[in-house]
Parts: sequence; structure tokens; C-alpha cells
Amino acid sequence: MKTMDIVINKKRVLCLYRVSTLKQVDKDKDDIPMQRQACHDFIAAHPDWVLYREISEKGISGFKVSAEKRDAIQEIQQEALEKKFDILLVFMFDRLGRRDDETPFIVEWFVQQGIEVWSVKEGEQRFESHVDKLTNYIRYWQASGESIKTSIRTKTRLAQITQEGRYRGGGVPYGYRLEKQGRLNKRNHEVYEIVIDEQEAKVVRQIFDLYVTKGMGTHRITTFLTEQGIFNRRGTNFTNCTILYMLKNRAYLGVIKNGETESKIFEHLQIIEPEVFEKAQKLIQQRSKPGVERRVPLNTKGQALLSGNVFCGHCGARLIITSNVKKYLRKDGEVTFTRRIRYVCYNRTRHKHLCDGQTGYTVRKLDEIIDKVVHKLFERLNDIPKEQIIAQKYAAQISEYQAKLTKARGVMQANTAELKEYEAEVIKVIRGKSSLSSELLNKLYEEAKAQVNASAKIVQKLEERVKNSEKLRNKLNDQYDKITGWSELYDTCDMETKKMIISRLMTTVRVKRDYELEIDLSVPCEQLGLTLDEIDSSDLQIAKEA
Repeated sequence: MKTMDIVINKKRVLCLYRVSTLKQVDKDKDDIPMQRQACHDFIAAHPDWVLYREISEKGISGFKVSAEKRDAIQEIQQEALEKKFDILLVFMFDRLGRRDDETPFIVEWFVQQGIEVWSVKEGEQRFESHVDKLTNYIRYWQASGESIKTSIRTKTRLAQITQEGRYRGGGVPYGYRLEKQGRLNKRNHEVYEIVIDEQEAKVVRQIFDLYVTKGMGTHRITTFLTEQGIFNRRGTNFTNCTILYMLKNRAYLGVIKNGETESKIFEHLQIIEPEVFEKAQKLIQQRSKPGVERRVPLNTKGQALLSGNVFCGHCGARLIITSNVKKYLRKDGEVTFTRRIRYVCYNRTRHKHLCDGQTGYTVRKLDEIIDKVVHKLFERLNDIPKEQIIAQKYAAQISEYQAKLTKARGVMQANTAELKEYEAEVIKVIRGKSSLSSELLNKLYEEAKAQVNASAKIVQKLEERVKNSEKLRNKLNDQYDKITGWSELYDTCDMETKKMIISRLMTTVRVKRDYELEIDLSVPCEQLGLTLDEIDSSDLQIAKEA
């Protein structure tokens, strides 16, 4: 009976062990066997304690996973309500969690239920005074900070590996291959490096050229490759989906991507130039989204310049291409045949009541007018210095944003310095050497923290404005070079390339009776200040009457 009384009078101890990852086996710090042995020794050092139960958590992050999603914490809280134990014991308090906005309050909850919370390394957690609460908060604030630092270090290391251009397994994109070049890993094993396969890379470049320059869709590209006897690695035909995937694959820029981490551009791995790749992405977007205004021709086949982006100026219907063959009897008795190609209003031919305009327009006449417009636009652009355009658009704006940014950064630095002063005062409060009470310090700290956050948001917003303005300036610069490049190419290129150039200069062409035109220029043209105002209508009359 005496022995039974001793057992009953002992405090029942529930031990919680936790490791963040399943691979965590550090024998000197966080390994569960080590935690268990330390807790057992600690219990043995307290004669009035007895082990009631042990609970282990493996692979559970005390920072990323909230208490409500941790089965162990939920189970322990339920047993606390049922008064099944008296002491909650952990190796270190961060085993309970590392969230500064949650864990301190969970610990306080156990104490309020009459449960003593102990740590082998740090002793008992108390809440008898404001200093106790402040110390408790600081402890978990530090633990939270350490978790953040650990996460940052891990992500940084992974990013470094990616930035170094190392191959980490998985499939190798078409255009590349793996080869050993003498580099050894930590185990002294020679590892593979990813390199360009020049034979495959030639095909990749051809695919992008067909899509961007020639205006071919994925189906026409697959057909073209098959006709040329070009096949994939398996020796079968390329599919539409494969071509589209290749056109979207950023690996061809010379980057390596692992998850959300993307490396810088490695020039020795670059198959496609960034400008060409960006053109391809814009074309994919324009061609895939229904209802989006097209800026590329529906079809680059044939000899009509405006296939896809020419409309009736009377009813708005698209003009379609028709052709017919006329038979002529020459004076000498010889029979000749002439093919006549026309742009025809769809509504006028199929639904006459919807359109009262002209039925059709000769392709040769309309294309000659458009050709004239294109040359005038190029002449206009070549007359405007690039520096003048850029200065007018963005130089003053960027200067204004940069001045505001400098001022905002000064305010943020001052607010940050004030916050650090209050952080330093926390230690003085704990030691009883501060003139401020913990309540007042907490209020001042929160106010300073709010000011830092507010000023940081202003700085971030202004930095984004400066960055965006610089991007627009660089984009305008690129657009100028792009269009001037088209002007040099236009007269010597094939019909497919010429149609792509026109589609990028003009979003929509509307035609009315007697070849009266309404032309909407593309955004790049507008940004460069190109207009049709200076094109004399008399210059176009030649083409109309031809």
C-alpha cells in the first residue's frame, strides 16, 4: 500500500520527440534516440516524476506545419484536457514548434490547464510575469528566425547548384545530350554534363525559324519535317504537341530549371536567341486564345499579303481569298487562261442583306497599296533618331521615379534604425535595466515595425516603377531595332516572311469601296510614333489605278 501511494503521488510525464525531416539523424542534436535518452535521464534526476507516455513526430516541420495540422499536438492537448498527465517534457522547447505567432500561445495553453512544460536544456516554461511572457515570445521568435534562415540556406544552395549549370537527372531536351567531361562528385564519381547536340540543335533552330519567320503553324512544321526526312530520337515523326512543347521550352535559351529555380543564361547551352524565343511566345499566345485580336496571319500560304487580318470596311466581316480562271481567245486563235485572285467579303457573298459594300477587291491592287504604305512607314522610321524617341518617352519619367525612390529609401533606413533600437531595448527589459515597461516597449516596437513595413512597401512600389520604366525603355529600343531590321529585309524576303512583317506592323486593315483604307497600326508602331498621317493619298492612287 505504501508503494502504491508513492506511485500515485508522482507526477506523470508525457515526452514529445520531433525531427523535421525523415533523413535527420544527427546523433548530437535532434535524433529521436538521443532526445529519448536525454529525457529519460532528466526524469530519473527527478524522483517525484514517472514516465507516462512517449510520442514521436518524424518528418514534421515545427515551422511550416501549424499545430492544428499536427496530430501529435492535437492528441497531447486532448489528453491534457482529460488530465492524463502532469508534465509535458521535450528535449528543447523548439520541439514543440518554431512559429512565433503560434507556439508561445500553445505552451501557455498547457500551463493554463495545469500542465507543467519542461525542456531538458532550458528548464521549466513559466508565465508568472510579463517578463516570463516576453522571454517566451523572444525564444520562439529566435526559433522562427532560425527556421527561416535554414529554409533560406537550403533554397540558396539548391539555387547555387542550378546556377552552376549542373545536371540533376531527368530527361534531356531534344537538342542536347549528356557526356562526361572529367568532373567528379563528392564520392569521386565522374558525373555527366549537359551539352548541345549540334545535329539536333540545327533542327531546333529550323523549327523556330519556320514558326517565327515563315509563319508556319505546328501542323505545317510537322509536315515539313516529315517531308524533309527529319525525325525525333525514336525515329518517328514529330507531333504537333511536341513542336509546341519545344517552342515553349526555356531550356533553348541556355537556362537550367529545377522546380521553381531557374538558372541564368549559359551561353554555351544557348540554342535560341532570347529575341527569337520571345517572338515565338507572343505568336503562341495570339494564335491560341479565342477572341483575342490577331496580329499574325491566319495563313502564310499563297500570294496574298493580307490573309487573316483584312476586313470589310462596311460590315466588318473578314475578307476571304477566292480565285477563278478566265479563258481568253487571242487574235491568232490561241486560247489562254488567266487566274484572277480576289479578296471577297464573306457577308456580301453569303449574306447579302448584311453588307451593302463592294463585293471584292483585286489582290494585286490592294497588295500594291499596302506595299506602298509599308515603305512609307519604314521611311518615316528611318527619319526619326532612336535616341529622340526614347528620350521623349521615358527619360524624364525614370528620373522622377528615381528621385522619389532615393527619398523613400532614406525614410525606410531611419525607420529600420528606430526598430533596431527597440529590439536592443528588449534585452534591457528582461534584465530589469530599462526605463521602459514591457507593455510600453511592446507598443513602441509594434508601431516602429508597422512604419518599417509601410516604408518598405513604398520603396518596393517605386523600385517596380523604375524597373518597369526601364523595361519599357529597353523594349522600345528593341522595337526600333526590330522594325528597322524589317525594313532592310522586306524587299528581298520571300512572301511568307513579308506577310509576317506586315502582320506585325498592322493589326487590322479595313477596305471600303474604291479601295479606301482604314489601317490600325500595331502597338510597337504607335510607341515609336509612327502614323499614317504623313502618307499622301496621291502616293497611293498610283496603286489603285494600276
